[in-house]
Amino acid sequence: MNYLRNTWYVAAWDSEVKSQSLLSRKLLDEQIVLFRDSRGTVHALRDRCPHRFAPLSLGKLAEGIVQCAYHGLRFDGSGACVHNPHGGGKIPAAARVTSYPVIERYSAIWIWMGEPAAADMSTIPDFSCMDSDHWFVGKRYLHVKANYLLENDNILDLSHIEFLHPGTLGGAAVNSAIASIEQRGHTIWAYRQTVAEIMTDFLYDHMGLPRGMLVDRWFDVRWDAPANMLLLAGATATGKPRNEGPETHFPHLFTPETETTTHYWFSACYPKAMGPFGAELAETTVAGVEVPFTHEDLPMLERQQRSMGTSDLWSQKPVLLAGDASAVRARRVLEKMIREEMSQRPNVVA
Repeated sequence: MNYLRNTWYVAAWDSEVKSQSLLSRKLLDEQIVLFRDSRGTVHALRDRCPHRFAPLSLGKLAEGIVQCAYHGLRFDGSGACVHNPHGGGKIPAAARVTSYPVIERYSAIWIWMGEPAAADMSTIPDFSCMDSDHWFVGKRYLHVKANYLLENDNILDLSHIEFLHPGTLGGAAVNSAIASIEQRGHTIWAYRQTVAEIMTDFLYDHMGLPRGMLVDRWFDVRWDAPANMLLLAGATATGKPRNEGPETHFPHLFTPETETTTHYWFSACYPKAMGPFGAELAETTVAGVEVPFTHEDLPMLERQQRSMGTSDLWSQKPVLLAGDASAVRARRVLEKMIREEMSQRPNVVA
């Protein structure tokens, strides 16, 4: 599968990469090992020793250096072999492992799997709502047996929540909501606003609103290629301005593992100005939405993937509905970005 390479993907939550341990994870069909050096800085290497090709993740960290479990070669964060316990210690010139630019930001570890010289930290999308210095961040992870583009479609087209989540996130007013799309460069915003809606008890309780109160509810989704989305969701008494109602920031971060499997990181974020209640709310909210995500979205997407097999969406000539507009726009933007990138790669025909 052709992936966008010159971009940032989430590789892990910051808390997943612990000191004195190695984390192996497949990203974009490549096995990567993540670790922290003696100063706590995160590094990412190809998870394969260049000697006998054993996974480096089977080894251990020795003072922040990765030691292969098979023959004891050691590699630093740049991928250079810095210790050879054999042959008098001479290090073969080819004893090097591919390293990838990584940065720790917004409670996550971001990895760049394209041209290293092109890695630009300023192009990481703004997820400052996950800055743990200023926000309480409730975090979760799911492994999904479906293509990451299906996850893109799922979040960008929230018309499905009336039918897939009738007792939790849905509501009869969702499909009559006022919807619009805005594109800013490669960034797409999908807006959906209900009017005079009666929500589910699940939503009233999680938002701290009186059950049965008529509300205007909004879902604003920001998409940045390839699959990083921020959902702003809230509700207020009908006719009242948004700033009088609660709003939650829900980042949805997808990284392809393979053509048919995806890593999914999601969170619920509340400003620390709320005090201890904000910390409790972040955890209870993310735990609450984890239930429909796990038991409703995930099974549907996985069955959808099984139905499609490895065929491309467009090759199956899908029927398109009004709610597909933002997801189709995002797919077209991403496809164009991949074509343009591939045309710049040597010996590749886009």
